[in-house]
Amino acid sequence: MQHSKQKILLVEDEEHLLEAIKLNLELEGYKVSTATDGKKALKIYKEERFNLIILDVMIPEIDGFQVAETIRLENSDIPIMFLTAKNTSEDRVTGLKKGADDYLVKPFNLEELILRVGILVRRSLTGDELKELTTYKIGDKTIDFKSFELRQDNEVVAALTKKETMLLKLLIERRGEAVSREQILETVWNYDVYPSTRTIDNFILTFRKYFEPDQKNPIYFHSIRGVGYKFTDPNKD
Repeated sequence: MQHSKQKILLVEDEEHLLEAIKLNLELEGYKVSTATDGKKALKIYKEERFNLIILDVMIPEIDGFQVAETIRLENSDIPIMFLTAKNTSEDRVTGLKKGADDYLVKPFNLEELILRVGILVRRSLTGDELKELTTYKIGDKTIDFKSFELRQDNEVVAALTKKETMLLKLLIERRGEAVSREQILETVWNYDVYPSTRTIDNFILTFRKYFEPDQKNPIYFHSIRGVGYKFTDPNKD
């Protein structure tokens, strides 16, 4: 899988580990900038735009927690992953309070790191795409993503829940593509809970009630057995 447009800032003062992580990320197609101390990390961050920051906690000049705190003052969206040799609940809580999205304890498996990186980068990309979407019309109904309302002829016909809105956004942004349950978990549930397949199916059934002229023969919302779910729009595809 290539990620040539996706950029990562890697901050790590152990040279051998820095090079190993950088090489593996580049093999995955990411563009990687590196820093070995907190001061340099903040300088690079201000000069470029990144999809993810991988940040060792114990780095010279300015530690990782302070770097993350500084970044969070001006950017609440960019994913931050902490790397640390400390594996106490207190450190994890501190990391989360400073704005971490993930927390990986050394020594770690590089394959697991790559997997977590992929999840965080996709989440950042999806977030950018979904921010641009404020309304979308399906058939004779319009979804308002700001007010969480479904309208028909300028009248509100249903109030949408936050999860319904997020899932609709995800499926619409990936129009014509099968979206896996894993992707739905990452984007909509954020791994806070693990909904059953039936739970997601029920969301799709609700969408069919809202939008499909014939619920038994859907033209918009499809279940793809063994894969996930797909939204198609005959009027726009």
